[in-house]
Amino acid sequence: MTALAAQPQASLRLGVDLGGTKTEAVVLDADGAERWRHRIATPKQTAESICDAIAGLVADAEAAVAGRCSVGIGTPGSLSPHSGLLRGSNTVVLNGKPVRQMLEQRLGREVRIANDANCFALSEAVDGAGRGAKTVFGAILGTGVGAGVVIDGKVLEGLHGIGGEWGHNPLPWPEGDELPVALGGRANVCYCGKPGCIETWLSGTGIQAHFGDGSIHSADIVTRAAAGDVASESYLRRVEDRMARAFATIINVLDPDVIVLGGGVSNIERFYASVPPLLPKYVFSEYVATRFVRNVHGDSSGVRGAAWLW
Repeated sequence: MTALAAQPQASLRLGVDLGGTKTEAVVLDADGAERWRHRIATPKQTAESICDAIAGLVADAEAAVAGRCSVGIGTPGSLSPHSGLLRGSNTVVLNGKPVRQMLEQRLGREVRIANDANCFALSEAVDGAGRGAKTVFGAILGTGVGAGVVIDGKVLEGLHGIGGEWGHNPLPWPEGDELPVALGGRANVCYCGKPGCIETWLSGTGIQAHFGDGSIHSADIVTRAAAGDVASESYLRRVEDRMARAFATIINVLDPDVIVLGGGVSNIERFYASVPPLLPKYVFSEYVATRFVRNVHGDSSGVRGAAWLW
């Protein structure tokens, strides 16, 4: 990695995307251009080892760009405003730990930490698919469902730090076979313990689970439908209606300018044409002009959004 000319501190933003298997860091300049990027395996042993690894990334980055950076961290889960401890992270050794304080002690500066879905939404709002919009709703439909809300360029974290937790609400206007009682037993129970969460229907794993015996990947269902398979086409139309119902509640409450999709499900091209025409059936308005679009930055949205926390 080649060192670059020194820049004023305020123009250098370092973002860290802390994942369960990998941790990635990027340095952005004032224009959002990448000045440095590096990825390492996430240590598994302790919270201390993870914080040490992040501190090492920051040191390497600042040596490479010859300047001191602001530091933002994106992570699954969130900091509790009540206790200051991390909760809900899939890197379980971090749960219950004062991660921000631990990092600030190592780095000697203030550190900002946000949920990874909030970072995704912020990245797309600043210089991605939602650029120039007042209100952006960013939804990650992947293994799970996460979301973030950005208003006037600021993440809406909320009183309890759970702003955007759209995936842990029930599927709106459920049809008979979508009701928890119709699913039987503990079928379709989310990891949060409640049945019928949006996550269990619209995540990539959820889309797969409700088709046939659950063994066919969601991308393969799309391929089958395109080849003329009637059952696959019929099922995807139900998915699209579920998606319209779920996003209609967001429009009814937040009325965002744009909804940006991320995660593996965002790669299913047909949704961008098929879902918007279904929205007027559920949105409390005589017309719907909300843009429904794919992300611009892809897998880089999380780490870029972490940098944009400053």
